Amino acid sequence: MKCLNELLVSSPQMRCASSSARAPSLQLSRLSRARLLSLSYVSSPAASFNASVSVLQSRQSEAYGGKRSTTDASRRQTRETRSTERDEPFCVSRSDAPDAGVQRALHALETRGLRSGGGDPGMSLLSGGFGMAGWGSGWVLMLLALWRPGAACPELCTCTGARISCVDAERSIVAFPMLQSEAEMENITDIYIANQSSFKSINEKDLDSYRNLRNLTITNTRLAYISRQAFASNPKLQYLNLKENNLSSLSWRTFRHLNISYLLLAGNPLQCICENVWLKQWRGEEAEDLLCVEEGGMRIALSTLKLTNCVLPTVTLKPTKVTMRKGLNVTLVCNTSGMPTPNLNWSTCKLNSAYELQHEHSGQRSELRLVNVSSLDNGCKITCRSENMVGEAEASVDLDILFPPVISKLMDAISDHHWCIPFSVSGNPEPKLRWLLNDNPMEEGPFIRTMIYDYSEGEYHGCLHLDSPTHINNGKYTLLARNVYGEAREEVFAHFMHEPWNESVTDPLYYDPTTDDTPLGPPEDKVAVYVVVGIAAVTFTGFILMLVILKFGRNSKFGIKGFVLFHNVPVGVVAR
Repeated sequence: MKCLNELLVSSPQMRCASSSARAPSLQLSRLSRARLLSLSYVSSPAASFNASVSVLQSRQSEAYGGKRSTTDASRRQTRETRSTERDEPFCVSRSDAPDAGVQRALHALETRGLRSGGGDPGMSLLSGGFGMAGWGSGWVLMLLALWRPGAACPELCTCTGARISCVDAERSIVAFPMLQSEAEMENITDIYIANQSSFKSINEKDLDSYRNLRNLTITNTRLAYISRQAFASNPKLQYLNLKENNLSSLSWRTFRHLNISYLLLAGNPLQCICENVWLKQWRGEEAEDLLCVEEGGMRIALSTLKLTNCVLPTVTLKPTKVTMRKGLNVTLVCNTSGMPTPNLNWSTCKLNSAYELQHEHSGQRSELRLVNVSSLDNGCKITCRSENMVGEAEASVDLDILFPPVISKLMDAISDHHWCIPFSVSGNPEPKLRWLLNDNPMEEGPFIRTMIYDYSEGEYHGCLHLDSPTHINNGKYTLLARNVYGEAREEVFAHFMHEPWNESVTDPLYYDPTTDDTPLGPPEDKVAVYVVVGIAAVTFTGFILMLVILKFGRNSKFGIKGFVLFHNVPVGVVAR
């Protein structure tokens, strides 16, 4: 099929040959050819749109520029011209055109023009009374034709909602499809790739932006390599279908942080090597349908594979329980075995205690020595981990550090729904708490009670609650925390209300707990009382005056009854 510009300069007698091998074509009038000549050189949708708009604007200027003849001769000449145009169509291939959106726009304009009764599509849109309705319709059709709902989708794939699908076998993708922005990729939960002959690997950064990916299918491709960090940014991945690819080995480290429910690997030329033995142990009975290829090319069931130099690591950690006093020393010993020789490493919380680490040359024994153990390490988990290409094993122990109570916080009383004296206490075993008020034991009950709200970072956080305290509750509050290893004591003063009968005291009645200054004085209510009394007096006086007027104003023409004087006036007098 020739291009549009070639057809425009070809012979007028050229006809459009119909053939099943040719792409669908559009028939345009000769009158439209000259106006649309520039469209054959447009390479982008935006440029195509601008060129099409120029055509419409040119037609509009012609329509308004000169006066059109309405004689029978001119009408007859127009009909002859249109008849000639219909006899000489020319073809534009949709596949050879510069942009499919322009072709849709031209087809829409052509259809609009024929329906309007004219052979010139651009003119028919602007005709019909030269109104704005035709011009608006042209713009709407052009925008609808050029709009691409999948513009952000990769060229060789299709995107629907939260899914990307790449299945075109004729035009294969080479790497993972990428969208225009990271926000769009974060919304993707499902990727389906199939029949891609050029797709060969999943690299470390390919899936970094697909953080919400849940389902991944890559089947019938040339996939032969998956990076150990390929799924590091996809913690939500649950379904992984890798059937019918070229994977010969797969490391367990690729999936160590994932909680995958389905891992499908059938149809891959997996080798009968130590690196693939973990599949047998991880899949259990499901491994029966997997085959591996031996050195001679023979395929056997992976579930029956036995290799002498391929053993999953084992690990032991001693002591298995650590309970000790603060300030002492302890040594943890980790032993491992497996083939190939495993690697040992330690994993701990952030230790506040000093420590020493020693490894044997064989690599199968390691010691971790803690010196002058800190109470801040109480509850810390220490893990010894052993791993080789077959898999990993680990053993852990929690530090149980015994120490006397420590009161790290005792604050002033705070008024919320109730009054609260906040505190934070640590100790192992858990300390028992008691309160003193003015050095006397304080009994707790429904209105005064100790509440523990949280335990975090080795501390108990709580409050002494006081429901509507009065002057009786004023005084010095002492918190006592005690366990078998010692006792801690802290004090705080709280002032809730002044004693109302003690007139000799000049302290105000109210106390502002949010400041450290002298308690605030009572509000000045005397002026308010005087104002209220004055308003009441004025209102009462006005009420009395109203009663007097109503009582003695009955016989006065100025009173309320005075209007009755007009009731007896004759109608004629009123008219005059």
